[in-house]
Amino acid sequence: MSVNRERKEKQVQDIYESFGKNASFYLLNFDKMSVSWANELRQKLRENSYSIRVIKNRLAIKALKDDFPKELKEQFVGPTALAYAPENPVGLAKLIKEFSVQYKILSVKAAVLDGQYFPGEKFDEIAKLSSREELIAKLGYLMAHPLIQMYRTWKAPLSGFGRLLSQLKDIK
Repeated sequence: MSVNRERKEKQVQDIYESFGKNASFYLLNFDKMSVSWANELRQKLRENSYSIRVIKNRLAIKALKDDFPKELKEQFVGPTALAYAPENPVGLAKLIKEFSVQYKILSVKAAVLDGQYFPGEKFDEIAKLSSREELIAKLGYLMAHPLIQMYRTWKAPLSGFGRLLSQLKDIK
């Protein structure tokens, strides 16, 4: 077996492991992106615990095997990068959207969120979603609000009674 073939098989295995470890990822078209912009994108992603990796299309298709939809395999055309987030895929989408609006060079070919395929046209909708932390905060508020209202309702007669006693004391 040649050294080149072994290296390619290792790359296929690495890509397969990336797909396996991350249930959510984005396929990016980075055509016409300068090296300085690419480095800036990598740095922003790294600061937020996200990863990006330029991949060879043939090797990525081999790594996908039958685990993923056929539509995803069709997106491996032209320059392709794989951006993935182990924790917060919506945050990654927002960061990619922000970068693409700022430099007008980056586009999303497709996305897989928790194993579900989305075409690139749906990316703007994904980027507009609330993050997991925001949704948890909203849920917490919605759960606590009725309890707070009930507390205020129960407290109101006691407060009123206390004010009444205070006024009676001031009259005497």
